[in-house]
Amino acid sequence: MGSMITQPFEPFQVAAPPEAASSASPAPLSTPGSPTSPEQTPVPNNCWSCRVLSGSGLVGAGGYVYWVARKRVKLGYPPGPGSVMQMVIGISIACGGVIILADPKRKSFRFG
Repeated sequence: MGSMITQPFEPFQVAAPPEAASSASPAPLSTPGSPTSPEQTPVPNNCWSCRVLSGSGLVGAGGYVYWVARKRVKLGYPPGPGSVMQMVIGISIACGGVIILADPKRKSFRFG
């Protein structure tokens, strides 16, 4: 692997400026390797294993954020606005994970 500093630079070409006496029709802007259709699917397809991993990670992270705020309240401190906000954020993160796991729009697919 290595960092960008240790790897050699890739050469790139700079386009020449257009001439003053150019024709009325402009040159095509697309190159053969560039995507031309905006209808292409996004790069990360939501497969089952990706959804389980990311969804359970978000549920766990949200549970931890909620647990840290709740632990302070259980010790006898009055719940202040910071603790309440931390609990709300923890529940929101966990709900995002449940939504990823449930896949309500059924956009994902299974491999295998």
